[in-house]
Amino acid sequence: MAIDAWLPVGFTTTDGERTKFALQEGLDWQIYESQGGGRILITKTRLAKRWFEIGLVEKNQMQEFSFGEEDYCELSSGVDYILASIEDTKSPDNKNEALSFADSLRATREIDQESPLQDAIFAEKISRLLPTYSLSARVNDDVVFGTWLTGGVPVSVKSFRRLRSLMSWLGAPHLLDIIIKGGFEIDEKVIGLRSAASVSQDEEIPQETVDNTSQQPTLTRFSLAGRPLLEQFFNEHVIDIIENEARYKALGIDFPSAVILHGPPGCGKTFAVERLVDYLGWPSFQIDASSVASPYIHETSKKVAEVFDKAMQNAPSVLVIDEMEAFLADREMGSGHHRVEEVAEFLRRIPEAIQNHVLILAMTNRIEMIDPAIQRRGRFDHVIEVSMASEEEVRSLLAKLVADLPCENDVDIIELARHLTGRPLSDVAFAA
Repeated sequence: MAIDAWLPVGFTTTDGERTKFALQEGLDWQIYESQGGGRILITKTRLAKRWFEIGLVEKNQMQEFSFGEEDYCELSSGVDYILASIEDTKSPDNKNEALSFADSLRATREIDQESPLQDAIFAEKISRLLPTYSLSARVNDDVVFGTWLTGGVPVSVKSFRRLRSLMSWLGAPHLLDIIIKGGFEIDEKVIGLRSAASVSQDEEIPQETVDNTSQQPTLTRFSLAGRPLLEQFFNEHVIDIIENEARYKALGIDFPSAVILHGPPGCGKTFAVERLVDYLGWPSFQIDASSVASPYIHETSKKVAEVFDKAMQNAPSVLVIDEMEAFLADREMGSGHHRVEEVAEFLRRIPEAIQNHVLILAMTNRIEMIDPAIQRRGRFDHVIEVSMASEEEVRSLLAKLVADLPCENDVDIIELARHLTGRPLSDVAFAA
């Protein structure tokens, strides 16, 4: 929509800059491109006075002038500095740009802890995020920061793995430097880094170094206590592809294929999926009988489509399909036209979701009931059988569960594992 500019083209400001046209605007402010290539922030006096009173801006940093019947203040920014609403800026081009934003956020919060910043103006020249006090809903600083870093994806900088997947061009230690510079703390156990702080947060890094994916640190492997084969599968066929995106893309692999885990009740399918979702730190969505099933024709298909849409809108994300036989039973079994429609909806949506970076994990106790078309290449490429845990696997899980718990000296894990073998893994967790 065209902006109704307050100032005409060619207007000369008090510091000698000449306006071209308005680029962005809010209730009491407009940003203009100058004829010299930089930008000029023009505010109504009442907004500038709030910044002066709080101490965010010194009076000598903005120049006052009048035009028509209105009084204004202006702040000019050359071509070397960013001056823009954080709602309308793109993601940073390099690490130094991101560090500058982080420094501005931290400096702003040292002066003003209360004002909302989701619609602030990033004035890099004076290292400030200037609040505009609009009526939009308040957003926490960690989400404001993450949204700016990703160029518009509403993700918290505390969701490190998801943020890193969205900013794959930036090595993990560099991203950590930026987050710390902004005043946030991240647990290295959550990050999964062995040496996260290998780069000084104040060191200026050339763009070519930041872009070099070989500089990224080694990440800790995904761990699934008691299920070594399933752990190996997830590390090789899911996590390695996600964490080495550029390398796999060169091989023609863009994103992990969908996975079916099948096996008897209590074998640990849900436990494995929950651990993987927790490790990735991505938004997760679920399709099960309680959330989408409906007695009305077309209603189930509609709800399934809505869940897929939400998962794609929040990608990268995880979509978990529980008890998939309830929706994807073989169409030859003659279960009605509505069932055929539901299967068709899944067939259409699964490839689309994978292309949009949605990891699909499905579980079933009755793999023989699943429609064969669902298991073909391009839909669920991986069909993994999960059997009941062996005695050795139960012992490994028990050891993991009690590692951080106070235990009596006479607790015999080996004997306990022998008694729990063949029982659901939920019983093993309960016993621990």
